[in-house]
Amino acid sequence: MEGIVKAICISPEKGTGKVNQHKGIFVKQHGIEGDAHAGNWHRQVSLLSYDKVEEFRRRGANVKDGDFGENLLVQGIDFATLPVGTILTCKDVVLRISQIGKKCHHHCKIYDSVGTCIMPTQGVFAVVLEGGEIREQDVMKVTLPQQEAVRAAVLTLSDKGFAGERTDESGPRAVEILACHGYEVVETSILPDEQKKIEEELIRLCDWCHVDLVITTGGTGFSVRDCTPEATIAVADRLAPGIAEYIRMESMKITRRAMLSRAVSAIRGRTLIVNLPGSVKAVEESLGFVIDELAHGIAILKGSEGECGRGKDRS
Repeated sequence: MEGIVKAICISPEKGTGKVNQHKGIFVKQHGIEGDAHAGNWHRQVSLLSYDKVEEFRRRGANVKDGDFGENLLVQGIDFATLPVGTILTCKDVVLRISQIGKKCHHHCKIYDSVGTCIMPTQGVFAVVLEGGEIREQDVMKVTLPQQEAVRAAVLTLSDKGFAGERTDESGPRAVEILACHGYEVVETSILPDEQKKIEEELIRLCDWCHVDLVITTGGTGFSVRDCTPEATIAVADRLAPGIAEYIRMESMKITRRAMLSRAVSAIRGRTLIVNLPGSVKAVEESLGFVIDELAHGIAILKGSEGECGRGKDRS
């Protein structure tokens, strides 16, 4: 599959419409030079199908290139049908799709004038793996993931860690353990112990980034600010209590204080969320107890394994 680049749009400030510059310099692990949305995060470049915009225009919408906040308009590629992890190549530039669609917290000018907007459902976001220049009429090629990796995210909840008052070591340790067991850790982040923000981040990781596993560290104790279990339950479609129960049971063999953990495990859509305590030692022990069995549960969620296992597996 391939398409033709029809516009390269940027805006120097967030919250303003983007303007077609007809060319752009893409910076590795950053985004488009001069664009306000570039940076060290998961939505460095936004892409939209030119064909979908043309359909929108035929319905009477007077929209210009960049009005939806898109960086790249490409003809011939239906981005919304591609999975996260898809590689997009345009000359020397290599992008990897990191998110499908997005939630609009506030209606944009397009919505106000036409009554709808296509970016939340048709747009995608990508990170820049290799930089270079893209111009209008350049050819973009699509490479689908050859093997569907198990994608994970690690979310650390800590007021002090978020404020920079303490270096987080539990999150990086969780990343190391997951990587050693073959997981592709696609995102790590730190948030304060604020339930609404945690809920929003969990929803984003599950619904828009389509990760298979979210590991949270911290916020599972008795402190007044600890709210990770409540945030997890609030966004859950179903609970998976056996995981948290087993971690507590095995942890009790090490310390009786494990009974004070309020951690939960849950499922949202096809994503498994597992709460872990906030210390490095507890992360190592807790993940060690369950890491081998998580793969089977994730495979069931992804539809690659059946419910009835062999031998001792009785999911």
